[in-house]
Amino acid sequence: MARFAPAGSGLYAIITAIMATVLILSNIGASKGVQIGPLVTDGGFFLFPLAYIVGDVVAEVYGFKNSRRAVITTFALSIFAVVCYWIIINLPPADFYDGQQALERTLGPVWMIVVASLLGFLVGQLSNAWFMVRMKRSFGEKVLFGRIAVSTLIGEFLDTLVFCSIATPVIGIETVGQFVNYVVVGFLFKSAVEIILAPVTMWVMKLIKRAEPAYGVTEKRAEAPGGSEASAE
Repeated sequence: MARFAPAGSGLYAIITAIMATVLILSNIGASKGVQIGPLVTDGGFFLFPLAYIVGDVVAEVYGFKNSRRAVITTFALSIFAVVCYWIIINLPPADFYDGQQALERTLGPVWMIVVASLLGFLVGQLSNAWFMVRMKRSFGEKVLFGRIAVSTLIGEFLDTLVFCSIATPVIGIETVGQFVNYVVVGFLFKSAVEIILAPVTMWVMKLIKRAEPAYGVTEKRAEAPGGSEASAE
């Protein structure tokens, strides 16, 4: 039987806050094109795997409904951040301030990155969570590494493909070869990092499960707001 914890604890709120912070920072970093040798990527490449690791933890411990809630909350905060960037950029600069152009160049395109991230992360993260939970319903607490690996490959591929398709013009990619490089490098890197760090992810999941006093209640009860009964999806 699949077991989950309710989302009413402080741990769930902390994990959701971490997910939102990672995504906001990665959106800013992704506005910079980066080339390391022959590899083309963006400045947020090292943060995206962390977002999926956190997503795996939420899906494994709290279930799909609470994972979906965390993803939606994360994107609402990302949109709020973009609105704040727009206000900051359009506030009249002081005479002594000489960083307006740099500010516009850095934060101006972020809204396009957020659109790409919104669609990519939404598709990728929700599919990642859905497969994690579905496989958990089939195998229970078993084959955790396999569940992480499979859901990672599916989620990261969909996320990378959607994100790169939209973000390409923002970071200055112009050729098909650069685009394919961008997609392949992003997918392989993020998937490899998440799978390599799977033992750490599993260890964190174990700690959180132990720290959640209500972990182990039935799926229906755990995924219902406030502990009330709700049908599982």
